[in-house]
Amino acid sequence: MANLLETMKERILIGDGAMGTLLYTNGVDRCFEELNLTHPERVLHVHQAYIEAGADVIQTNTYGANYIKLARYGLENSVEKINKTAVDIAKKAAGKNTFILGTIGGIHGSKTLIGTKEEIEQSFKQQLQCLLTEGVDGILLETYYDFDELTTVLNIARQATDIPIITNVSMHEAGVLQNGLALADALQQLEALGADVVGVNCGSGPYHILKALEEVPLPKKALLAAYPNASFPSYTDGKLTYENEPDYFGKLALNFREEGVGLLGGCCGTTPAHIRALVEGLTNRAHVQDKQVKAHDAKVNVTDSKALDKPTLLETVQKRHSIIVELDAPKHLNTATFFEGAQALHDVGVDAITLADNSLASPRICNASMGSLVKQRIGATPLVHITCRDRNLIGLQSHLMGLHTMGITELLAITGDPTKIGDFPGATSVFDMTSFELISMIKQFNEGISWSGKSLQQKTSFTVAAAFNPNVRHIDRAVQRMERKIEAGADYFITQPVYSPEKIIELYEATKHIQSPIYIGIMPLTSSQNAEFLHNEVPGIKLTDEVRARMGLFAGDREQSTREGIALAKELIDVALEHFHGIYLITPFMRYDMTVDLTKYINEKVGAGVTKKVEQAGSVVY
Repeated sequence: MANLLETMKERILIGDGAMGTLLYTNGVDRCFEELNLTHPERVLHVHQAYIEAGADVIQTNTYGANYIKLARYGLENSVEKINKTAVDIAKKAAGKNTFILGTIGGIHGSKTLIGTKEEIEQSFKQQLQCLLTEGVDGILLETYYDFDELTTVLNIARQATDIPIITNVSMHEAGVLQNGLALADALQQLEALGADVVGVNCGSGPYHILKALEEVPLPKKALLAAYPNASFPSYTDGKLTYENEPDYFGKLALNFREEGVGLLGGCCGTTPAHIRALVEGLTNRAHVQDKQVKAHDAKVNVTDSKALDKPTLLETVQKRHSIIVELDAPKHLNTATFFEGAQALHDVGVDAITLADNSLASPRICNASMGSLVKQRIGATPLVHITCRDRNLIGLQSHLMGLHTMGITELLAITGDPTKIGDFPGATSVFDMTSFELISMIKQFNEGISWSGKSLQQKTSFTVAAAFNPNVRHIDRAVQRMERKIEAGADYFITQPVYSPEKIIELYEATKHIQSPIYIGIMPLTSSQNAEFLHNEVPGIKLTDEVRARMGLFAGDREQSTREGIALAKELIDVALEHFHGIYLITPFMRYDMTVDLTKYINEKVGAGVTKKVEQAGSVVY
């Protein structure tokens, strides 16, 4: 059989269309790759349908057949078997003139998954080796929104094999990648890294991909590929549907040739009818030798934000001891006590009032709204928490733009408590992003670029805090997670409440090498019942036996319990001030009188100069 790359250089080849679309329309709503084992005849039928439609190149049903994605279905131990069987099925379908591509999809797609760079590399290597062992004609890397991920796996694949490698990026916005890189520049880089074919798939239909390709010159050595979606999908009766007529594809086939495309197929929503239309429409299979390239406006037109009227929390905690206090927005519409507390805290000199984002998955007044009012009415700095739980990728970006517009620049990016523990356990947890990716997106906003790569026309000025939970068995693992957040762009950290001096010292020893400031979380206890609830029922919080016993001595006595809770908090503050710049006080049950008392205590100690020297984040505080 002829070599895939040699054949592609002789004439334009037609690829297949979507595998998942056909399986989905036939009622399959589980792991498509598992069908290689459970219903191989269905996968075989799809391959045969595309070949009968005129496809020269088919791809294995292995888009998500890697360890990380299969683990969602408990199939992580079936990677080898699923990939091997997929190649066998494709070979059974293929004729003597049909080429087979081993498909490996991106891990960080438009719906993100948890996976470190090392995990992604290992997962990729495992799947790649399976496909190479079974003897595919080429490797197809498709639907990569994360360009860094694509270049990483391309390097691995190029070192592992000499067979043709096709690399297809995906875009949210026509002509620009998620990181703001122009499509032409991205494809040029992929060619330089050894890709034999560079191109685009998914994300949009033929129109936008053609518009993007207008700015792409013909590669020097590589060939171009295009796998557009059928159209934008609609959501009808609980199903995604694509309404594009196949004839539309056929009418645009020669347009793709004029843009220099040498491998043309279809992605989401396309069917054998779309591929047949491409075959019929592509009346000239000869490659174009030159093309008119539309100039790309590489300049991202953004303006800097207005200079901030006060130091950021990062700048503050790097220069002196700093106090921030959490005061959660009410679960009801009576805001009088909240604003009384916010005013009292501002009056005693806290550096910021932090507002949780529906903590414990219970609905409260929007923290962005309350933060804006705190800023306007009281003049205090709001530190607004943002969770990945409640908003999808669209909502998160909209939320960030709104916060910037309101002048709120201090943010805490966190995953968020699962909805199961809240007032509405049946509610959906979104989690389109991880906290790492949310941090990265916020920092990308500071460059004036949205997550889709589109210009925001103005740079934001967000300072990003990240959460850190020291109440774990293996503090070293928690510190590794902290380091990953720093790589993502976190400026400083805020911890969960700590209830033992030993834990504070342990945390200090474990993070001495970390340059980012850390605010130690301290939440005064209000009663023995409160202590037992926190210890036994709230994730991420553990109390010592001594603390629980001391609060137990005053069970049923509100006044004595309050005094003991404050006394315990002051003992923790004493240790924290010796080792860290920042103190993060958490107001329990709107008892702002307790956090006001503790703020005064901290100010007195710092003002009296009784704290020891703290060296952290490149500064010295006394």
